Amino acid sequence: MTLTTLGPGMSAGMCSSSTHTSVCLTFVHTCRCVLYLQVDKIISRALKSLQANGVVISREGWLKEAEAAERAQPPCIHTSRAIVKEVVGLGVEEEDRRRTWSGDADEAARRGSTETARAIYEQLLAAFPGKPAVWRAAAAFEKQHGTRAALDELLKRAVSYCPQAEVLWLMAAKEKWLAGDVPGARAILAEAFAANPDSEDVWLAAFKLEFENNEPERARALLAKARETSTASTARVWMKSAIVEREAGNTTAQRSLLEEGLKRFPSFWKMWLMLGQLEENEGRVDAARAAYASGLKRCADCIPLWQAAARLEETQGNVGRARALLEQARHRNPKTPELWLAAIRTEQRASSTKAAEALLAKGLQDCPTSGILWAEAIAMAPRPQRRSKATDAMKRCDNDPHVVAAVAQLFWADRKIDKARSWWTRAVTLDPDIGDYWAQLYKFEGQHGAAELQAAVLAKAIAADPHHGERWVRVSKDAANAHQPVDVLLKKVVVDIDTLPSP
Repeated sequence: MTLTTLGPGMSAGMCSSSTHTSVCLTFVHTCRCVLYLQVDKIISRALKSLQANGVVISREGWLKEAEAAERAQPPCIHTSRAIVKEVVGLGVEEEDRRRTWSGDADEAARRGSTETARAIYEQLLAAFPGKPAVWRAAAAFEKQHGTRAALDELLKRAVSYCPQAEVLWLMAAKEKWLAGDVPGARAILAEAFAANPDSEDVWLAAFKLEFENNEPERARALLAKARETSTASTARVWMKSAIVEREAGNTTAQRSLLEEGLKRFPSFWKMWLMLGQLEENEGRVDAARAAYASGLKRCADCIPLWQAAARLEETQGNVGRARALLEQARHRNPKTPELWLAAIRTEQRASSTKAAEALLAKGLQDCPTSGILWAEAIAMAPRPQRRSKATDAMKRCDNDPHVVAAVAQLFWADRKIDKARSWWTRAVTLDPDIGDYWAQLYKFEGQHGAAELQAAVLAKAIAADPHHGERWVRVSKDAANAHQPVDVLLKKVVVDIDTLPSP
């Protein structure tokens, strides 16, 4: 049966009559359903017949046939699904199904056979409906290859099977939010609360939804309720509460929340850092110094606290005290490249070039494979020596994004445009979370590339949603840039690169 010969005495042309349109459409739909059922039966019977006649069924061969059916013209999607359903489990031990099928789906997707991969995921979900990790993998697949509607439907099924899997609720709410459906996201989080009333992550997700949508009163009320709930009154909740007040400019409330939070959670270093920064911004140097010192007594392994304490002393003109703090930090935390870099930068700002070079040499002895130190070594080397220094760095850590970016900078300075573009692209590929390198690549394309190339970099940076990088953190953590989207932050980091020295 085909759709051009719908049945005895009935042709497709008969459907052109307006009188019979509704009947014809119904009949076509029915025929398609019958055909789909017949495909399932035909594939199942064919395989059984082959096995009954002693033919060895090659699982891998038939999965390739499923992919071939998908790629046919026109695509035979239902045939592909029917093959997968029948053969995906052949010869696979029960305990190996999840691992094997996940690998099959990944490989099919990598080859562009998305419908075959989707059919394999359906079999995975049918076999392991109570495994959140399987639902997460399927959701990641749909996010990359499917439609938003398909992803929403899959996540709706996921939370019905795994109601205690907080991450699935959060994924579902985030997708609604990204689609601009804030009420829908709120509704999902309300269901998540009902299923997981003690979940810190759900409380914080509800807060973030309101906070990022410029609903500070809703955000404040949620956090106040969380602080009053014994199971939800966590260090992160107190910290987020202080952040709300910081953004509102209410320093008194911010200080009160931080001090109370630190009484409850004295080893939570982020609140000590926030308290020190608050006092520093208020010009209360002694109070800031005391906050950092108290934090370091309880969190001696916290590198950002050591860096902040040393930088405070440096800004107050106490370079000797800053040096002593960083030396103490290195003693307490050996083989920490970030502390060596902080000491090197301190000497550079003090115009002590020889001391900076000596510290760099010691740092590379202590941390010989540190990308950030080798990148600094390339930047500090005299121009004629930078190429050989870059060669040494690549021998030590050739796949480190910091070193790759330093080499890209060299090519850029030498106006080797194609090589510079290639190396900047490699840097952001190695670690898409470093916003500084996205900004550098965006700036590079603005100077040497077409507008389309710069727009493509911006789109990729938005998709990567970076959160790290010295300059990126300096810009994104500035209260004036709160709630700014990635594209705005990226352009501000470019300005930071052009106007300010490294942090």
